[in-house]
Amino acid sequence: MRNYKRIFAAAVSFFLFSFYLSSQVKSPLLDGKDKVALIAKQTEMNGSSPFRDMKWQYIGPENVSGRCTDVEAVSPRGGNYIIWVGSATGGVWKSVNEGTSFEPVFDGMPTASIGDIAIDPENTDIVWVGTGEANIFRSSNPGCGVFKTIDGGKTWSLMGLENTYTIGRIRVNPKNSDIVYVAATGHEWTSNADRGLYKTTDGGKTWIKALYVDENTGVCDVILDPEDPNTLYCATWERERLKWNDPRTYETTKNNGIWKSTDGGKNWKKINVGLPAQNRMGRIGIDIAVSDPRVLYAYVDNYEVATKAKPGDLDSYGRQRKDIIKGATVFRSDDSGSSWHQVSGLTPEQSTFMENHSATYGWVFGQIRVDPNNENIIYTMGIELNQSTDGGKTFKSLDGPHPDHHGLWIDPANSNYLLNVQDGGLTISYDMGKTWKFPIKELPLAQFYNIAFDFSTPFRVFGSIQDHHSFYGPVDLSRGRDKVPAVEFKHTLGAEGSTHAISPADNNTIYSSTFYGALARAQVNNYPASVKYLLPNRYPGEEPLRGEWVAPSMLSKFNSDIVYHGMQYVLMSRDKGDTWEFISPDLSYNDPRKRGDINYQTISVMDESPLKFGLLYAGTDDGRIWRTKDCGKNWTEIRNGAVPVKFVSRIVASAFDMGTVYMTQNGRRDDDAQVYIWKSTDFGDSWQDISGNIPLGPVNVIREDPVNKDILYAGTDGAVYVSKDGGKKWDVLGNMPFIYVLDLAIHPRDNMLIIATHGRGMWVMDANPINGKDKIKVSDDYDAPEE
Repeated sequence: MRNYKRIFAAAVSFFLFSFYLSSQVKSPLLDGKDKVALIAKQTEMNGSSPFRDMKWQYIGPENVSGRCTDVEAVSPRGGNYIIWVGSATGGVWKSVNEGTSFEPVFDGMPTASIGDIAIDPENTDIVWVGTGEANIFRSSNPGCGVFKTIDGGKTWSLMGLENTYTIGRIRVNPKNSDIVYVAATGHEWTSNADRGLYKTTDGGKTWIKALYVDENTGVCDVILDPEDPNTLYCATWERERLKWNDPRTYETTKNNGIWKSTDGGKNWKKINVGLPAQNRMGRIGIDIAVSDPRVLYAYVDNYEVATKAKPGDLDSYGRQRKDIIKGATVFRSDDSGSSWHQVSGLTPEQSTFMENHSATYGWVFGQIRVDPNNENIIYTMGIELNQSTDGGKTFKSLDGPHPDHHGLWIDPANSNYLLNVQDGGLTISYDMGKTWKFPIKELPLAQFYNIAFDFSTPFRVFGSIQDHHSFYGPVDLSRGRDKVPAVEFKHTLGAEGSTHAISPADNNTIYSSTFYGALARAQVNNYPASVKYLLPNRYPGEEPLRGEWVAPSMLSKFNSDIVYHGMQYVLMSRDKGDTWEFISPDLSYNDPRKRGDINYQTISVMDESPLKFGLLYAGTDDGRIWRTKDCGKNWTEIRNGAVPVKFVSRIVASAFDMGTVYMTQNGRRDDDAQVYIWKSTDFGDSWQDISGNIPLGPVNVIREDPVNKDILYAGTDGAVYVSKDGGKKWDVLGNMPFIYVLDLAIHPRDNMLIIATHGRGMWVMDANPINGKDKIKVSDDYDAPEE
């Protein structure tokens, strides 16, 4: 067993080599073991940082949780009340009092993305955690292997498999705890050989591949026969995620299906008789009936076409709908997998029910559970949690929990007792799903994408939360700058992924990019009645507007009536969005081969110089970087030198020097954790790498301090960094767990740092000890130059 903190020494040579390359074109950082070593370097930096004792304060939202991927418990309830919850980007949480309170138990680990949890049935203090969410949703993040605790979560050891990146299931042999199986689905965006079914016979010291198909096919689920654990079944999933397409099944797909072994994984055979063709199956979830192990169920994302789409039919995001596939389809085997027969969707009503089961994203779910005491009671997880009491012939949705379900635990000693996790956290039922109880306090797992703020007193912060739309809340400094309370947030204009801009003229007019850039305006104090959608209509034959998931919108620093909005073009309005002009050509590569389910080749970031009206910068999700000095009349592409073609995650025009601009790039969509931070002092004509000693990315945001031009802040998948010398040297800021910092801002009046994390909500910190604003005379008023 290896404690990952001890890997630090092994990181030194790799880190120095990477630093040497900082002035050259950087190599992508793809290896999971290197990532773990460099996170150990980050942990070392945290311990020696001069800012390690500075306090980040959680401000909420107290009323919003986030996506969870698994829930496990120790049976029977009453003998104990232990619940374990794995979250998509917030780590592992444990309750010893049935959800009355939870504690994070995974905060010192090198990832916070959780795929699956397994409790050792022989010793419940031994718990396995597979990292890397296997749902590969738009905001999922890679893991770095399998972890094990032998003391109920007090300490953890990394047990290997660092390059699997995503793990769908872990199973412990109930008769021999040293035997463990791990279903690894592999890298999200790129092909890799570290996928398939892994097995250990020595408690994780060594691993073998029990089943491997190829570098594009992983194993997404595995189950063991409860009477004979040498008999096991697994589901393989051949998938490719493109930047412009969700994972899907193609005509050439050939490796999706179910496999069986009767000798502990030494030999396998396919058991697909009665299932759809392999190029019509997507992700598959499987389970076995403890009450009768001959009975198996398979929940198949079925790509057979049910209904041809008509022109004008729209999906849930307002896009032209594709053909409606059969989608969620449940098959049953009564002979240990020798043959299968479809049990769901056999009446018109049930067929429609199952077609709508998972909407357009069935590949996100793939979870099915069989009641351990009754082989005819089954549950499937889709948009809703669904229950059948007749072996899958009829399903009904169980009302109560938040939509989008990912995990269910049924107490084997009492089938009435259910624990369910979804995009809203954890819910508990004592009556087989008729009614539901929520934890006394929400798990603090909100997945923010962004920050905006206003100049109210107290000032308010705004942001969009994956799966929950957009919210805002106050930052109350009245008790002291180090005693900011966590509060409930309120709904406001915006979607799950949206930028926001609040007019400083009234602290009430709000703009939001909503779904895929469908810009709207409203009044905060009169939402939703005041909503007005603003995008101009396009003529027939004109290129439709394409917006990124978090499409950029901003108000001019010179006149808050001027609105800029980024699609594939930069749009500008001089009258609060009522009329528009297109001030750029398509700034993306606009490759017709890269069109699909997901809007791609779009503008991802923009900024306006606060020193010169008309000086604008824009970056795209396909790696292009642009500048205009004349408000869009002429554009110059400014990606050059060592700057790679990568997703542009932030661009910031300096408030101190007109020619200075900062830019970050994010390699997550290439499975690349390299650090890309750049500075230009000549309007982007040339770039200098200022990533310095930051060991690991991806990098999501950079900000310039409003008081001191030499102070910079950066947010990564892992930490917040601060530099006091313009990026030559960076220090970890504050002692936080592993967090995904997607946005960062500094309130210029109140001098408070704000971070939006994807998985742990929103936090603030007093910036006075960093920039000393409280000790110098700085005007809070800013007279903008005339246009």
